[in-house]
Amino acid sequence: MLAIGHALTGCGRGAPTSPSAQVEWVHTSGDPSGAKYSPVAQIDRHNVGRLELVWSVRAGDFPPDVFGPGHRAGARREDGSRVPPQRGASCRGCHRLQARFETTPLMRDGTLYVSTPLNRVLALDAATGARRWTFDPKVVRTRRYVEGLISRGVSLWTDSTAPSGAACRDRIFLATIDARLIALDATSGSPCRDFGHGGTVRLDIDGADHWEYSVTSPPTVVRDVLVVGSAIDVNRRPAGKSGLVRAFDLRTGAPRWSFDPLLPKNGQSGPKSRTGDSALETSGGNVWSIMSADSERDLIFLPTASGGPNFYGGQRPGRNDFANSVVALRASTGKVMWSYQVVHHDLWDYDVAAQPLLLNFRQGGLETPAVAVGTKMGMIFVLHRETGRPLFRVEERQTPQTDVQGEATWPTQPFALQGLSFHGTRLTSDSAFGVDEVSRRSCQALIARLRNEGLFTPPSLRGTLLWPGVWGGINWDGMAWDPERQIIVTTLRRLAMFVQLHHRDGSKTVRSIQQPGLEFLAQEGTPYSATRGPLVSQSGVPCSPPPWSLLVAIDLAKASVRWQRPLGIVPELRHLPGSDTWGSLVFGGPLLTKGGLVFIAASQDDRLRAFDIDTGDSLWEYELPAGGQASPMTYVHKGRQYVVIVAGGRAGIGSPGDWIIAFALPEQERGDF
Repeated sequence: MLAIGHALTGCGRGAPTSPSAQVEWVHTSGDPSGAKYSPVAQIDRHNVGRLELVWSVRAGDFPPDVFGPGHRAGARREDGSRVPPQRGASCRGCHRLQARFETTPLMRDGTLYVSTPLNRVLALDAATGARRWTFDPKVVRTRRYVEGLISRGVSLWTDSTAPSGAACRDRIFLATIDARLIALDATSGSPCRDFGHGGTVRLDIDGADHWEYSVTSPPTVVRDVLVVGSAIDVNRRPAGKSGLVRAFDLRTGAPRWSFDPLLPKNGQSGPKSRTGDSALETSGGNVWSIMSADSERDLIFLPTASGGPNFYGGQRPGRNDFANSVVALRASTGKVMWSYQVVHHDLWDYDVAAQPLLLNFRQGGLETPAVAVGTKMGMIFVLHRETGRPLFRVEERQTPQTDVQGEATWPTQPFALQGLSFHGTRLTSDSAFGVDEVSRRSCQALIARLRNEGLFTPPSLRGTLLWPGVWGGINWDGMAWDPERQIIVTTLRRLAMFVQLHHRDGSKTVRSIQQPGLEFLAQEGTPYSATRGPLVSQSGVPCSPPPWSLLVAIDLAKASVRWQRPLGIVPELRHLPGSDTWGSLVFGGPLLTKGGLVFIAASQDDRLRAFDIDTGDSLWEYELPAGGQASPMTYVHKGRQYVVIVAGGRAGIGSPGDWIIAFALPEQERGDF
């Protein structure tokens, strides 16, 4: 949560600045609610244009020469000296990197804590970026992992029962891609020897290989337990690993409870047992993204993925309850309190990727505790936090049915109404895009070939259009909430994709769709393999009409869009007329502040931007040394507000790198906040 310390307790905008004032950022999203909001306003819409780079450091996962000197942003060397900007500097060996630097740092007591794609943890001075300590879990970088080399952050906890100054009173918890849960002393970076075995709890599932089970998001602290999910490779074989969610004691690492989304017990409703004659041959239902917690109500909220494999469900019949859902558990026991499913019997890889957003919703003079669930379909479901009851109208609609032997599509799907559906559900040949007439006609022909009956058209042997595609609308980077204005801000991706099933035995042949970026999915143990990919012309330009991304501000009380604007520019298309209105593929979430600002990077053009939250006007931008495919954070240290983002890019989106970048107003302009 956001912590306000020293002379700042109760401080609001306009309060005098104290030299010791400090506002911390001790959760990936600021606090366990997922709000990504700071009550700090030293930087506001009037002065944000004067933000300047104050420090930048390399994380050090890769050799110093991998990304070239300085890369592009005039960063500082390890010794603190400034490197002149070198636009377009090459990235040596970048084609070999499969790293995704998607971390949001934490800050407590003047120290930043950052986890890298190799799960190294860095402790940095909040004012200068100077290294205080480094912990290296020695992850084997040459292995194959479920999502490659990736970490989205660490968790912080203070043991209030321990004496001040005691070792491991303040703890950093790290979950690794090779399935370890590690507790570190926040002061020294040394393992907490009383946690698990010498500071480590093994998370391995029996029979799981390193390529099918990882942890990529930070564990969640709620009351006296630490809750951990997992990332699972569900497209290799259906009878793979379960999406087990586990809780551990924060002090000892002892197991407290576990929850299996696809193996309900103790009276829970859901799929049939994996044991016995009617066993489900499936995996998944896992929680690979970030969970939210309400300690006051003793609740933890799980965003769950689909059962596996993604595109054939003949061996997991039924709705697959608890998959593709937000599930509210009693944090102290793991008991299911309620669940709400946003996709029944998922065949489209529409897992709940976004962190559930806990908010207090004001309407008609009443305030209601709610949870907002952003989905890849571009819909937002707003539910009562204590019961799971929808607060806005939801309609179960008939949806297209499968023509694939062995599959049994669920007959209906839930649709969010009352203005909370933002993507659009149908893409036709007539609306195909192309940078020239040849490209447009090839896109029209491709769309015409695919099965395309709107949202939830099932996968097919012919090939099926996915609109939205599996990367969007709302993905893992999620939503942000301004509690004063009652506004949700989120990114929305608008890129079409396709999926095609293939007979495994080869007895029937169907011409395969060949597209740039094609991905093969084995789906072993089922009658069908699959291929999927983005719907693009041969030049790689999307066939779906721009804008390909939007930054959207939603007035929740009115259930309407306050403003929206394209986000970013595709560098390779910058020379074309109109490209500044097309947006780009985006990954990375927003940060909101009381100063009336939205900070976000996310786009393909490697820029961090600031927008006016009331109007959407662009107020400031800065070219980063690499792609900012992460969510920024902010804090106040010694009376000065900083905005920090990691810049590392990801495959095909943003330039690669391993930078941590901090901005602030010039010292003489720090003013009030």
